[in-house]
Formats: sequence, C-alpha cells, structure tokens
Amino acid sequence: MIALWFALAAVMLAVYVVMDGFDFGAGALHLVVARSDRERRQVLAAIGPFWDGNEVWLLAAGGVLFLAFPKVLASGLSGFYLAIFLVLWVLILRGIAIEFRSHVEDRMWRAFWDAAFALASTLAPVLLGAALGNVLRGVPVDAEGWFALPLFDSFSPTGALGILDWYTVLAGLLALAAIAHHGALFLAWKTDGDVRERSRRAAAILFPATVGLWFAATWATRAVAPAVFGNLPSRPLALVATVLLVAGLATSWRARRGGRDLVAFLGSSAFLLGTLAATAAAVYPTWLRSTLDPAWSLTAEATAAAPHSLAAGLAWWPVGFLLAILYCVVLFRLHRGKAQAAAEGEGY
Repeated sequence: MIALWFALAAVMLAVYVVMDGFDFGAGALHLVVARSDRERRQVLAAIGPFWDGNEVWLLAAGGVLFLAFPKVLASGLSGFYLAIFLVLWVLILRGIAIEFRSHVEDRMWRAFWDAAFALASTLAPVLLGAALGNVLRGVPVDAEGWFALPLFDSFSPTGALGILDWYTVLAGLLALAAIAHHGALFLAWKTDGDVRERSRRAAAILFPATVGLWFAATWATRAVAPAVFGNLPSRPLALVATVLLVAGLATSWRARRGGRDLVAFLGSSAFLLGTLAATAAAVYPTWLRSTLDPAWSLTAEATAAAPHSLAAGLAWWPVGFLLAILYCVVLFRLHRGKAQAAAEGEGY
C-alpha cells in the first residue's frame, strides 16, 4: 500500500505539470506570439477557463503527501522554506496579472501586467524544475529528518549545497524549455491566425532546445545521482515510462510538422508524463536522499502514515480523482474550438 501511495503522489504531481504546464508555457511566450492587445487577450482567452483549476492539482498533490507521507511534507516545507515562498509569490503574481490586466483600458497598465505575467510564468517552471533537481541530487537531511538550504552556496552539486547550483539550474532550464514547448503547442491548438502561426514557429524552435537540454540533464543526473540510473534495469515501470517519453517527444515533432495540433499537444503531454513517471520509478522508495548519510534518507516506508490512515484515504481518493477528471473533461468540452479575444470590457 505504501508503494501505491508513492505512485499516487507522483501521479498527482505529474498531472499538475501537464495541466498547469500549458498555461505556464503560454504565459512565458505570450509576449512573443501575441503582438497586439487583441492577440494577447486571445492568449488569455485560450488559458482563461483552465489556469486556476489547473493549480488545484498542486494542492491535491500536497494533500496526498499530507495524508500519506506527512514527515516528508514537514521536512520539505521546512528545508525549502525560501524556495517555496518564491514559488508562492510567483503563482500569486501570475494570478494577479491575469485578473488585473484588462481592468483598466490603459496601454501602460496593460504592458506592466503583461510583463509581470510573462516573468512569473517564466520563473515558475524554472523554480519547480530546480526543486526536482534538488530531489534527484539529494539534500543534507540529518539523523532527525530535517535539513536547511540557502538559496545558493558553492554552486556545485558536490560542494556546499544550496537550492541553486549548476545541476539544479540545468534542471530548471530543461523544465522551462519543455513547458514553453508544451504551451506553444497548446496555443497552436487553441488559437488561430497569427497567434497560431507564431506559436507553431516557437514550438519548432523550442523542440531542439528541449531535446538538447534533456540529454544534458540526463548526462548530468548520471554524474550527480548514479543510483537513479542503477535502478533502471530493475524497474520495469521506469523503462515503460522512458518509452512513453521518447514516443511522446517523437509524436509531438511529427504531428506539429503535419499540422495536427491536438496530437502534437498530446505528444508533449506524454513526454512530460513519461519523464516524471520514469523519475519517480527510478528514485522509489526514496523521497529525499540524504547527502550526509544514506541511512538518514527519507524513504516511503520510514515516513508513511499509519496503515489504517492509508487504507481510509485509499477509499476516498478514487472518488476525488474521478470528480477532478470529470471536471476537466466537461471544461474542455464546454470550451472546445478556437479561443477568441473577448470584447473590450468582457472577460480577460
């Protein structure tokens, strides 16, 4: 049951990356793919029905950790205190920028919030990617299960550790490229006219960047966390997920070139899901690896809640998950077709 809850937490995080990733990517690119006020409102119209609901998946992932692995959540919140506040401020700034942008019909006002939206949407995947890099690299967990990290120190993953070093920054850049590519494909699917064409061109540029950074991050992970690769031969799920990510990447490339925008977006989704699933399968059962002593690492078995709590949660989790999936299906069904900029004074 502990392994199942580990998988469920990984699933919730992966779904969050796929769902909130496309509006992060759209936000990071919207100053590039949308040149006029109408075009920028078209981008906001494309993500408008989805962005706030997508963030609920992050809360759901936190809820799974709170229920199943409370010690991991407590240690992570304490150790990554500064980084978590940075993420929260970025998410808050992004939401404010979306909501406030069209409240005043003034070019300077809208330009300011457009820039804030682009900045927040760019920083969010970088910070979240760096967080994953910290999980893979390891953190200085002590014998009592706690750790503390400055924002940066030696900037080396083998020296004095900080939240940011060359490895975690590389992971952040990979996340940014992959999420921006994902967002470009979403906009190509959901918009038309010049915005669609620019989004397709952006996706064409971001694809080789994503592939190159993926290879670089894979090589760096092999050097920084060799145990992750050592686990792959004995983890069939990791191998299946690796096939999924490669197939998704190839599908997104071929479908984009063939003008099949929805298929390209789904291929990008498969790439993100496969990448995170392969990572989760390779690191199991370790949540946070201790760089001080491997025996102090926070593992699923050592940090799991009581068996009766896990059993009770397992009875309710499918209900909530199915309701969330149903909500997403209905939402995409209601807002099918190409997004159009709302009339001045209406919508975003």
